[in-house]
Amino acid sequence: MVLARFKDLALDAVDPAVLGAFLAAAADLAWVPLDDGDGKLTGSTPQHTIWVNRVPEPKTVKNRVHLDLYARSVAGLEALGARKVEELPEWTVMQDVEGGEFCAFLRDDPPRDRIHGLVVDSADPRGQAAWWASVYGADVTHHDGWSTVENVPGLPIRTFDFVPVPEPKTVKNRVHWDVCADVADLTAAGARVLRERDEEIAWTVMADPEGNEFCVFDPAD
Repeated sequence: MVLARFKDLALDAVDPAVLGAFLAAAADLAWVPLDDGDGKLTGSTPQHTIWVNRVPEPKTVKNRVHLDLYARSVAGLEALGARKVEELPEWTVMQDVEGGEFCAFLRDDPPRDRIHGLVVDSADPRGQAAWWASVYGADVTHHDGWSTVENVPGLPIRTFDFVPVPEPKTVKNRVHWDVCADVADLTAAGARVLRERDEEIAWTVMADPEGNEFCVFDPAD
């Protein structure tokens, strides 16, 4: 049974305009500033939307959720304001203009959709991947130590990966995803409500079994 439909992504930023402009150039998306100081990145479908929301707190620890991006070169990303952290055989670990980690997969001719993956640090990658695969009605593949959810309906990203880390989650994730679903169905499946919709927000903030925040909109949205 499919419990949720992927809607879009959302990022926290101290300065949405700066981070938004960087990601627009790095991911080949369009930056749309909003009157309230936030903004959004748009692409070829509504699911390509990435909301960039202003928050007062700066990044203090490694992001537990990050993006994998296709790019032509590390130098090109550095010219946009990114910083190289570590070069590995298959990808390069980078930081964006606000210090948020992302991984660059270098290609001479990168695909049109520059976001290759959404990666989540996990205590139990197999359990987390299996849970989200059941929520989305998607496929799951368990590799040696990490797991990936594939063929998520509407997700304009090739892979949704869960990787092992030793450290526990300590602060709110600065990257999260939005879904359209029934809150009661997700609660019954093992998610918990962090904040119900109210006069300020038109969605419900929930957490998955390992505490990763995500926002839930009406199924018809």
